[in-house]
Order: sequence, then C-alpha cells, then structure tokens
Amino acid sequence: MGLLSFLNPFRASADDRSPWGDFWFTPVTARTASGIRVSADSALRLSAVYACVRILSETLAMLPFVLYRQRPDGGKDRITDHWLYTLLAKRPNRWQNAFEWREMMQGHLALRGNAYNQIVANSRGEITELIPVHPDKISIELLDNGDYRYRLTDRQGIARPVPRGEIWHLKGLSSDGLLGLSPIELARENFGMALAAQDYGARFFANDAKPTGGWVEFPGSFKDKPAKEVFREGFQAAQSGANRGKLLVLENGMKYHEVGVTNKDAQFLELRKFQITDVARVFRVPPHMIADLDRATFSNIEQQSLDFIMSSMTPWAERWEAAIEADLLFDEEGLEVEFDFANLLRGDRAARAAYYHSGILDGWLTRNEARLAENMNPLDGLDEPLRPLNMVEESWAEEEEVAAPPAIPSAVPGNSAPPPSDDEEAATDQRLLAVVTAVATRIARKEAAALVRAHERGGNVTETAWAFYADHAAYVAESLGVSLDAARAHCDYMLATPIVDGIEAALACIEPRALASLIAVGTHLRG
Repeated sequence: MGLLSFLNPFRASADDRSPWGDFWFTPVTARTASGIRVSADSALRLSAVYACVRILSETLAMLPFVLYRQRPDGGKDRITDHWLYTLLAKRPNRWQNAFEWREMMQGHLALRGNAYNQIVANSRGEITELIPVHPDKISIELLDNGDYRYRLTDRQGIARPVPRGEIWHLKGLSSDGLLGLSPIELARENFGMALAAQDYGARFFANDAKPTGGWVEFPGSFKDKPAKEVFREGFQAAQSGANRGKLLVLENGMKYHEVGVTNKDAQFLELRKFQITDVARVFRVPPHMIADLDRATFSNIEQQSLDFIMSSMTPWAERWEAAIEADLLFDEEGLEVEFDFANLLRGDRAARAAYYHSGILDGWLTRNEARLAENMNPLDGLDEPLRPLNMVEESWAEEEEVAAPPAIPSAVPGNSAPPPSDDEEAATDQRLLAVVTAVATRIARKEAAALVRAHERGGNVTETAWAFYADHAAYVAESLGVSLDAARAHCDYMLATPIVDGIEAALACIEPRALASLIAVGTHLRG
C-alpha cells in the first residue's frame, strides 16, 4: 500500500468498462490544447512527475513523529505512551504501517491536493484507526445550515453521506477553505504538453527514428475517392506493425517522399529537458533531486538540498502538524506534535563533528546528547554541560568569582618585616575563610549532585554514596590544599550519618552538612 496506492485502489484496469471495472467512475478530465486528457493518474506516466511525488512522499514518511508536552521553562517532554503516538508513529490501521500510510497520504496531497481518512474511534473517544479513502471516491456536500458533510462512494458505486466528524481531511492550497487545489488540474496544460511530447517520442522511435508521415507521388489519377482510400489503407498496413521494415514496392510510376522536418528542427530534446524543469517547478523540488544535473555543481547541490528542506518539506510538515493538532487532539490535553528534521540536516561526518565540538565546548550541548544523536548509548557522568573557559562540569563551578587575597609586600632588603597587627591577622583570617568557603561550596555541590543523580536514576543511594566517597578524598585534599588524612576524615564524617529521615530529607541536607564539614577541614577547625 505504498506509492502504487496513489492510483485508484478499486481499479482493475484503466480501460476496464465491465461492471467490475472503474472506467465509469473515473472523473472526466478536460482535454488540453495539446489534445491530451490529463489526470492525476495519467500524469504519473511522466517520470519527472513520478520522481517528484515519490521524493515528497518518501521524505515526509521517513521523518520521526514527535508528540510532546511543553514545559513551563520552554523545554519539551516527549510522550510515547499516548494513543496518538501509537496511531501515527506505529500502526495507523490494520494493514498499513506508519511509513506506508504517510507516504500514501502525502502522495494524495501532492497529486490531488486532498487526502482523506475515515476515523474509527473507541468508546473513550480515542482514535484506533485511520482508514484511507481515495480522493476520487469522496466529495463534499454543502448543507442548508452552512455546514457540510462528505459523500463516500463505495466499490459498488453507491454513495452514502458521512458526517464531517468521521473524516479527517488534509488539504493543500485551497481557494474556498473546503477543498484543496489539485496541482495536476491547475497545470494540466504543462503536463499535457509533456505527455504529448513523450507520446510523440515513442512514436518517433517506433518508426525507426524517422519523422512520421510522408506522401506518395502518383503520376496518374485514381478512379474515385474510395479507390484512393483503399490504396492508402493498404499502403499503411503494408508498412506498419509486424510489416515495418519490409521492402516497399510501388507501381505505376509512384514515388515515396519523406517529410523533411527533423527532430532537431523541432528542438525536441530541448523541449523534453525544459519539461523536466517545469514539472520540478510545479512540485517545488530541486531539479538535481530528480536526476536533472545540467546546472548542478558540488557547491550548489548542498544549498539546494537545504532549500528543499526549508522551502518544500517544512510547509508540508507544518500543514500536517496543524491538521493533527486541530482535528485529532483535544485542546485540554495541551499536547503538540512535530516532525523532526534533524536527520535530514545532519551533514557529513566532518560537519557533524564540528557541530558537536562547538556545542559541547560552548556548554549548550551535553556529551550524552551528542552520543544519542549518533545512535550511541549514553554514559554515566556525561549528562551535565561543560562550563566554558576551564571546561569543568557546571555543578562544580563556583557561583561567584572570589578575588585572590592581596599579596603581602616582601621585606625590604636589610630591614626586618614588622610583625602583623591584630587587625591584619583578622583580615587575613577573613580572606582565608572566604576562599575556603568558595571552594567548599563547589565541592559540596558536587557531592549533593552525585547523590541526586543516583536517586533520579533509581539506584541505591547508600551504595552510590560509599562508592563516591571512596574516591572523593583525593579530590578534596587537592582542592582545599589539606592532607589526605584530613580529607578522609571529611568523607568518613559524611558516611557516618545514616539516612533515617528518608531520601528526600537526606538530599535536602546533604549540601549544607558537607559545606560545614569542608569549611572546618579547610580552616583546620576540626580537632
């Protein structure tokens, strides 16, 4: 049920006029100036149309579907246990997966400007299935009260009314707000000319790559008009079909003359190339994406690909998102949907490496976020952003910069330095206490953050605390400039107090208790 489902699903044959065929139910299209009748199905005979529709459909079908709830701080909480996520990201109906269904719907939109689904819901109001309906099998019926409903034609050709609430309708560009405009119908002259040129090219090569047509010079005259018609029909039968290429024999002084117009004179190849660009213009697809590389270079293909994402696919994704939020979600749920374009904008390995490097060093991207973006599992300890300049984790960073104590002037040569006064000793003690307090605050935050992360991950906090403090003494000794024994005394003190008031109370008091102990160790106030 993929791209072939753009065609009428009930059609046994395009020319089947039996009671089981769909010939009598196919919409009658207008004949173009080139003499070709153009419909959404016949336009797919053009390789450029098929390529454009396929690119639009497959690109949107491959985008990850994201359902989230907006947080007060501007973040997004992804939701995967909601019925809408299951419906649009996993299984929209019994016989299609999400990719096939979205590919089909986007194909209907690209070719016909409309896509329809019949809604199947349970008793709780949750949608359990979206059954696709071919756009040629449904129409809109205006009601006297200003509302409208749909009329659905089944495979027996019987039309029945369907309430508006039972149909999910995706619309393209519309002139009345009810029906989307079909690009094929609007540009049917362009497609008609392309089809006519394609048919002419097929006839040209079927005629041994010679211009069709010619004339026979007859020195005499035919008895009457029926005799002339009999000769012409016999001549054509002798030189067409299975008889093509056989030796031509003329009688009574007849001479055969070919038409002198060549394909070069008609600029046939230039016309065919222009038509590829013309089709790409209608669907807003860069020509290089449908294998037209005449004006493509290595430098502009990348920019054209980015422009395809921003100018072609983003409007389609916004159209889908708006329709889903307006018609399939309840307003009071406060949920939003999004199609994630991140994979389409990944770039090459060098560009991705530079992107991750810049984000991690500037602090707006964590190392685990970069690993997840590359489909690698996260690692412990890589969930915090780095702080620029010294590249330490943010929880370790000092809350404020503490000015270094002013340098004490060295003694003048030949003179002894005067002993410090009581005020100078008190000022030195205050500066020492300020420096120790700043460092101790940073260490205490680190200790508290380690236990908070263990609690958030559902681990055993007590075991985490023992494992953490086993290797923490060396860090404390280096940061505070104290002996390793003094640092171990701090770690033993933190482990000596059992968690008796519950984990929440322990996490609330861990930082102030660690701060007091560290200040005591740093100023040598502990006995």
